[in-house]
Amino acid sequence: MPASASQNRRVVSGMRPTGRLHLGNYHGALANWVELQYQYECFFFVADWHALTTAYENTEDLKSNATEVIIDWLAAGLNPSACTFFAQSRVPEHAELHLVLSMVTPVSWLERVPTYKDQIEQLKDKDLSTYGFLGYPLLQGADILMYRPAYVPVGEDQVAHVEITREIARRFNNIFGREPDFESRVASAIKRLGSRNAAQYNELRRKFQERGDGEALGRARTLIESGKSLTVADRERLLGYLEGGGRVVLPEPSVLLTRTPKVPGLDGRKMSKSYGNTIAMREEPASVEKKLKAMQTDPARVRRTDPGDPEKCPVWDLHKIYSDDATRGWAQSGCRSAGIGCLDCKKPVIESVLKQLQGFRERAREFEENPELVRGIVADGCERAREAARATMAEVREAIGLEYR
Repeated sequence: MPASASQNRRVVSGMRPTGRLHLGNYHGALANWVELQYQYECFFFVADWHALTTAYENTEDLKSNATEVIIDWLAAGLNPSACTFFAQSRVPEHAELHLVLSMVTPVSWLERVPTYKDQIEQLKDKDLSTYGFLGYPLLQGADILMYRPAYVPVGEDQVAHVEITREIARRFNNIFGREPDFESRVASAIKRLGSRNAAQYNELRRKFQERGDGEALGRARTLIESGKSLTVADRERLLGYLEGGGRVVLPEPSVLLTRTPKVPGLDGRKMSKSYGNTIAMREEPASVEKKLKAMQTDPARVRRTDPGDPEKCPVWDLHKIYSDDATRGWAQSGCRSAGIGCLDCKKPVIESVLKQLQGFRERAREFEENPELVRGIVADGCERAREAARATMAEVREAIGLEYR
């Protein structure tokens, strides 16, 4: 486990404000956030600056889109008393850390990000020859590192996106983590452990550095965590000294792999606004039912009497999400034997989707009717986020020599 994961149980993640969210957004990320908020200290943000990286010429809907995203978060079950959610642009420290990191991040690192060339190819109609687009992984890194999280929740296909953030943190710490008086500050921090724990720390450090003893490393980290008289900076110095480096100013976050079921769109491709194949979280029942009844199925089932293969039918992926074992067994058997038609197969899925969306709409109604309540929730979250961000930037400025007092 990296040092960052041993220090806290903080999680951070964000979403671009592209308007109302759909079921792909919910099952792909938001449902996991709802679970995580009661297990970790969570920071979730609307990435409105990120929206400018590919749509800087079209901002008239940015504010309303951000509001719609927040309402969908609340409708899904995010609780502002259990987690912190806020607007990225309302915490200007993100921009400051982004600027600082841009001073030490090689351009070649940004150019090799897999999605950079892919998106340029896919978005040929847009002028993406801007630093903002090239540097969006760096802004993303600043968003994450600002809160010094233990984890970033992602699906397996997004693990690589976190790795550049880890590399940036590593480079920053290597450059700025060695304070001129690092050893003397470490010595003072060790004394604050108390004589018995100090001796144990030194012995565990020796075992790890001389023998690569992983158990000793874990025990030393636990010892540091339990040091009640240590400051945050003390812990970072002791963790850095433990592993042979300097002070860990920006801990490297770990990936928290989350459940990401495949959510098919109405045409069988991944559900995405760019494909126009979505079902919105607060969509009206009549519209949802109409869409699902017309949803693509196994092309082999031309006639009602033709047997099909559920694995080739996108409706089956919705059964995996919405149906119980008995219903899935019924759908499998009926499809393969042509015992049921495609509309029969879709009926339990339609009922389950409508029931879930009814819950979303009911929870959203209070916030749709009271925009001031939404603004108040966001304002409170922004202030909590700024408090954490200010603490990080104080450490960053001190590390690079810009903390004037």
